[in-house]
Amino acid sequence: MRHNKKFNHLSRKANHRAALLSNMACSLIQHKRITTTLAKAKALRIYVEPILTRAKEDNMNNRRLAFSLLKQKEVVTELFQNVGEKLANRPGGYTRILRTGFRLGDAAEMAIIELVDYNENMLKETKKAAKKATRRAGKKAVKEEVAEVAAAEAPAAEEAKAE
Repeated sequence: MRHNKKFNHLSRKANHRAALLSNMACSLIQHKRITTTLAKAKALRIYVEPILTRAKEDNMNNRRLAFSLLKQKEVVTELFQNVGEKLANRPGGYTRILRTGFRLGDAAEMAIIELVDYNENMLKETKKAAKKATRRAGKKAVKEEVAEVAAAEAPAAEEAKAE
């Protein structure tokens, strides 16, 4: 029976899958962004988010648990010194998956997975997008302006008729 085995096995044995996810997590922490298939990106997100949560608090136990999963001392140091500090006040959702299309060779769906706080371009765009008004409010504002202009012109038109 397959009770409670919902994660994607990625067509690999357990040891191969663990090594794959460990190496991908190390690459993600080092480079802050990697390109891979969509299925691997989704599996990596599930694997790396608990590690990033542990990185928010720098103590020996969290370092040992992160090292047991990542197996690279330099990456663990980078994780706790730089990445953990930047994610300290974020409650969750440390990664973002962006779909990029299909690979030419086998038409696999490709994606970019990145650490959210390290994409400066995306942070700038969200600030600009926050200033933009919605369409509905824009139509309402336009109707109010038209009504104000009509109200201002109405007395002038009545005066012209009275003369």
